Amino acid sequence: MKAVFDDRQRNHDPKHFMANGTRLANPEQPRRIEVLQNGAKEAGCVFQTPTDHGLGPIAALHTAEYLVFLQTIHERWSRIENASDEVIPNVHPDRRTASYPRSAVGQAGFHQADTSCPIAAGTWEAAYWSAQSAVEGADLMLTGEKAAYVLSRPPGHHAFADLAGGFCFLNNSGIAAERLLKAGKRPAILDVDVHHGNGTQGIFYERGDVLTVSIHADPIRFYPFYWGHGHERGEGFGRGANLNLPLERGTGDDAYLKTLDAAFQRIQAFGTDVVIVALGLDAYENDPLKGLAITTPGFARIGAAIAGLGLPTLFVQEGGYLADELGQNLTSVLTGYQRV
Repeated sequence: MKAVFDDRQRNHDPKHFMANGTRLANPEQPRRIEVLQNGAKEAGCVFQTPTDHGLGPIAALHTAEYLVFLQTIHERWSRIENASDEVIPNVHPDRRTASYPRSAVGQAGFHQADTSCPIAAGTWEAAYWSAQSAVEGADLMLTGEKAAYVLSRPPGHHAFADLAGGFCFLNNSGIAAERLLKAGKRPAILDVDVHHGNGTQGIFYERGDVLTVSIHADPIRFYPFYWGHGHERGEGFGRGANLNLPLERGTGDDAYLKTLDAAFQRIQAFGTDVVIVALGLDAYENDPLKGLAITTPGFARIGAAIAGLGLPTLFVQEGGYLADELGQNLTSVLTGYQRV
């Protein structure tokens, strides 16, 4: 299986985030790259670097205003007296229709949903190349590859069109889907991260040309809290093109596989001809951000089940944090897919 990664993705090195009122070390560390690379190579992946496809594929999904913010905010923030090394918001508008300020502090609050997406000097470059890797992966699908893996880091599924959040800045899976759509494909995004892909849902919620399906820990008491509930089906032209399948905390392999069947039914009914798997490995039973209880062999079963769809499949890395078995879990899902 071909795989895509650019070494400049290491340049985002976040130090902290806040959870439950406590300042903690940020788990979305560059060290994830080496672990995931090794896991992919164990599954037979051969890595290549992406071509620079420019801002076009990114701007097809994200607003120009937001992209200017991401490119300039750290330099502007650094000019503030006693500013922190990382851009972390401390004030937010009460609605997206609020006025847009000139202040760097005000814009940070407008474009960063929470404290888990700090922006430092290397963040934009890393996010840019993470997105370019996803574009390259989409192009591999267009040239006839049955499957490919994209090591997108930082991840992307919590990023809206103009809003970062949950360690995410650019919506890599969504960018890949848009690339495939414009090439005449009918893509579906299957998000298997333990957290709901709220940014992905938000981007496509009023559209019917990309199907979004997410299996995740029930957000009633779990991040991202405000999105990912079962009644959220899409609006307008997107009605019925969004499917959320929330699971009870601690759900294990067998129940998860049964839920995948419901996801597959919707994917097939959509007339899907290419699947983007937003591949979170944080559903693992020992992941630091505990939510579900998938085992390492369970990931192989998930990979095999996805292969059973018989559709070209692009795996785009989302979550999965530094547990001892992180690399093994990636090997498991990719090997399970390839054995079918």
